[in-house]
Amino acid sequence: MDADGKSGNAVAEARVKIDATYENEKDKKLVTEAYDYAEKMHEGQKRASGEPYFVHPCSVANILMDMGLDAPTVAAAFLHDVVEDTAATEEDIREKFGEEVEELVAGVTKLNKIVFESKEQEEAENFRKIVVAMAKDIRVIIIKLADRLHNMRSLAYLSPERQQAMAHETLEIYTPLAGRLGISHVKSELEDLCLKYLDPEAYRYLLVHINEKLSERRQFVADIVEQIKELMKADGIEGEVFGRPKHFYSIYKKMKNKGKTFDQIYDLTAVRVIVKDVKECYTVLGAIHEKWTPLPGRIKDYIANPKPNKYQSLHTTVMTSYGQPFEIQIRTEEMHRVAEFGIAAHWKYKEGKSQEQNTNFESRLTWLREMVEWQSTLKDSREFLDALKTELYSEELLVFTPRGKVITLPPGATPVDFAYAIHSEVGNRCTGARVNSKIVPLSTQLQVGDVVEIITSQNSKGPSRDWLKFIKSSGAKAKIKQFYKNELKEDNIREGQAKLEDEAKKKGYTLSELVTEESFNRISERFSFASPDEMYAAVGYGSVTVGQVLYKLIDFYKKEMPKPFEVHAGGGNIRTPGGVLVNGQSGLLVRFAGCCSPVPGDKIVGFTSRGRGVVIHRADCSNVCCIEPGRLLPAEWRKEGAEKQLYNANIIIRAADQGAALSALSLVVSDMKLSITSVNGRIDKNRDAVLEASIRLTDVSEMDLLIKKLRSDKRIYDVNRLTTLS
Repeated sequence: MDADGKSGNAVAEARVKIDATYENEKDKKLVTEAYDYAEKMHEGQKRASGEPYFVHPCSVANILMDMGLDAPTVAAAFLHDVVEDTAATEEDIREKFGEEVEELVAGVTKLNKIVFESKEQEEAENFRKIVVAMAKDIRVIIIKLADRLHNMRSLAYLSPERQQAMAHETLEIYTPLAGRLGISHVKSELEDLCLKYLDPEAYRYLLVHINEKLSERRQFVADIVEQIKELMKADGIEGEVFGRPKHFYSIYKKMKNKGKTFDQIYDLTAVRVIVKDVKECYTVLGAIHEKWTPLPGRIKDYIANPKPNKYQSLHTTVMTSYGQPFEIQIRTEEMHRVAEFGIAAHWKYKEGKSQEQNTNFESRLTWLREMVEWQSTLKDSREFLDALKTELYSEELLVFTPRGKVITLPPGATPVDFAYAIHSEVGNRCTGARVNSKIVPLSTQLQVGDVVEIITSQNSKGPSRDWLKFIKSSGAKAKIKQFYKNELKEDNIREGQAKLEDEAKKKGYTLSELVTEESFNRISERFSFASPDEMYAAVGYGSVTVGQVLYKLIDFYKKEMPKPFEVHAGGGNIRTPGGVLVNGQSGLLVRFAGCCSPVPGDKIVGFTSRGRGVVIHRADCSNVCCIEPGRLLPAEWRKEGAEKQLYNANIIIRAADQGAALSALSLVVSDMKLSITSVNGRIDKNRDAVLEASIRLTDVSEMDLLIKKLRSDKRIYDVNRLTTLS
């Protein structure tokens, strides 16, 4: 199949592959029936390219058959869109093809519903779903990778906007997942296709320049291959030697990251050597270094120190007699299968697997299980997304225990990261560290090849929260937070509650008025807290931040409580000696409701707010009916001994045009020696001009006079006092 999605032979190819791939009749029957059912269900459907839709599931299944996936996975590949795009149900799939196939199809269907170009928070939640789906059955994500690969091959038929969105999503999420699973050929092709649509100019540039001297490079590689074969023959070693062109994206990254031009990139092709066993790998490496000079720092032994995805190989870059460097990779047949097919090699070569090979498969999934553990301890999905991307994108830092065991850590890792990589208890009891036999601070960044020894104490009270400021490993961060969550729950509750209370006070609230049954229920929908104590504990040990919780509580408080809580110009808190008696008392902290803006002369009532004093409403305010009767207090204006004060009053003016309304308002306010604190204008559905204004005045008699004077202006249709600000 070519990269532009012209896959008319995919349907016929799938039939041939089924017959060639499955010797077991039961497997062949399962896959054939899935093929037939998908063809029937997708009949009449078309792709954006105009070709029959059935081409797509056939193409996905072909990719997986080439990778050697088992029969249930390939059957699920044929069926992966039938539940979403046809009348078929999950029950139909279970009945016809069994529970295993149905669960795979259901897993892919769920992933298909995820839209990554949505809001950041939704993207983080969706990434969490992917990890959980992968942990349940890794084959789900392998099907999805094959599905994405074919869709990227067919991207030319979509709009430029959709091309960009899908390419960005693929590069951000699916290529690193393919890399982490060790499926290098899928990763490489996806990266090249992404480059084609995300930076088409760079892609065309590379295409032109790579083709310019293609024949010369082919001849150069052919000469190198022959010389290596001669070296192997001299040592009595049999094996394969062949050239492999570097894919476009790796060249693009090297040019971009190192600031080089295309002409400064010499290793456009690597040579691979495939031999029988590990001993022969090192023998060939020695022979190559005898013939050509190895470049310093470019020899990498991934056989002794495998990558986190279990990739193994010897890499060396040597200088030829022509003065041109080139890379050689040396590996065994088993290592080559793993390098090409990654975790999928577990199914491709399942028959006759040794116990060691099965153990290797299980160890491949260790990082995935750790991610599932992290996602259960990190309440904030964005934090989980950052942790996961760190794991997917990070290069490895290889250090050693005193006994020579290799520990793989992210770049910039510290002895604390190392301690937690050994075991949670080692990390929790860590009190110091030696690196290369010298005592060092726990914040020291480790270097490749360091020998690290952790000093522990049974009397240790546990990890320091300060460690979270410098450690790099997502696993270590999760384990420290888990410690604080489990071991110090009561302390966390007190600390989290105190943090929230302090921050709430700074913003003019009390925690008791913010945390109600309704507000807690709302916030628990977001963070899955079982109780307020769990919410406080989460803040205390750092699973969520003070801001994440407090701002949601305040937001709920503002939206759900009656409008008296809105503060308008001239409002705010004042003491009752200014003119209000509440329940017959003066000297209380009161504020005047912005919804009805009471002024002396209005009948008023008091409302006891939580922690913010008494809010004074007009007795006829529409919000008063919504207030619990038990929180209402009798209130009245002081008739004697009160200092004269200014109050906000809100009016609404309707006129022929806004200019006339504003002119009339300004003239009357100036004449009465009042002041305007705010004005908002709009045009209503009748095309009338509407002004809403706040005026500073002393009492209701001034308000009545203001309205009377405005109504006497012929340009004004009507004037009224506002009950509620819009």
